[in-house]
Amino acid sequence: MAGGAASAGLAALALCVVALTACGTGAGGTRDEGAARVGDATPKATVSPSPSPSLKGTRLTQVQAVALVKDDPTVNARVRADLKPCFEDTYPVDVSYGNLTGGSSEDIMVNVMTCGDGIGMGSYVYRAEGRKYQNVFKAEEPPVYAEMNRGDLIVYQQLYDAGDPVALPSSEDVITYRWKDGRFVETDRMHNDYSSAVNGPDAAAAPEEN
Repeated sequence: MAGGAASAGLAALALCVVALTACGTGAGGTRDEGAARVGDATPKATVSPSPSPSLKGTRLTQVQAVALVKDDPTVNARVRADLKPCFEDTYPVDVSYGNLTGGSSEDIMVNVMTCGDGIGMGSYVYRAEGRKYQNVFKAEEPPVYAEMNRGDLIVYQQLYDAGDPVALPSSEDVITYRWKDGRFVETDRMHNDYSSAVNGPDAAAAPEEN
């Protein structure tokens, strides 16, 4: 009888363990999955997106980056007014992240373009200062495009001569900036002249095929 009682006790204990497990994983029970991932939440644009200690390292969505530009009074009013979705909720912006200013958080670079032909209308760099992003660089003479390259800010500025079509600029300035003493300082400038003979209006007609 002692052995039977022990067996019954073990069986009851096993049933309790199974019951507790079912409560932890069943559809009707609750389960602690840890902190929710930021990406699981629906993104919300704010006037001044700011990384808090709990969101350190979080990158803005495209919609939040667009809101950062549209709510920035230092950005050209025409650029802000024309910054609209090309289709559905897809905006004509390229968003890059990297360390350009030596801050504790990643800097954000936003290139704003036109929907139809992708002409760069403005390039902006935002630096995290406290709990807000501060505009620390802008280039708004189209066509313009910026990129990050090993800690340098590289700006490509296409130039036109009179009569040049939009698709065929005559030349380009490539300007390199580096962060120094709280601002971007130009460290190098290179100029490229493009050939007007290649695919240009004066290009020779292609020979006819026999």
